[in-house]
Amino acid sequence: MQKKYPSKISYSLLAFIFLIFFGPVIPNVFNAELNVKVLGVVGFLILVFACILHMFLKTEYIIADKILKIKCGMFSYKPIAIADIKEISKTSSLLASPAPSFDRIEISYGKFDTIIISPKDKSSFAKHLTNINPNIKNNI
Repeated sequence: MQKKYPSKISYSLLAFIFLIFFGPVIPNVFNAELNVKVLGVVGFLILVFACILHMFLKTEYIIADKILKIKCGMFSYKPIAIADIKEISKTSSLLASPAPSFDRIEISYGKFDTIIISPKDKSSFAKHLTNINPNIKNNI
């Protein structure tokens, strides 16, 4: 049996990314300085932002058969054996990760590996993992 945990989304982070992408071209749009070059740049930015939006909205964490699977949009991360997980703790790290939220947790596994994720229901997610592997140190 598998259980999917959707990711929490920080819409302020998404708005910040939107402003980074479209901020420089907004004056051109309002000053009616639209030409083929500006429209091409805007079209390209829309495509890239659509991919980012897809990753934000389609990030999920799946627990199935004692394996943690992480999907971020069209990308999948290497599955993590729940038996290898050592610790779950809150983090404020802003490292790039499959966590489209500022409310993040860090999972330590293997010898020195970590991954940062942001499940919407962190406590149920951590409880599910600790039910499978009671040796996980839960610091949530």
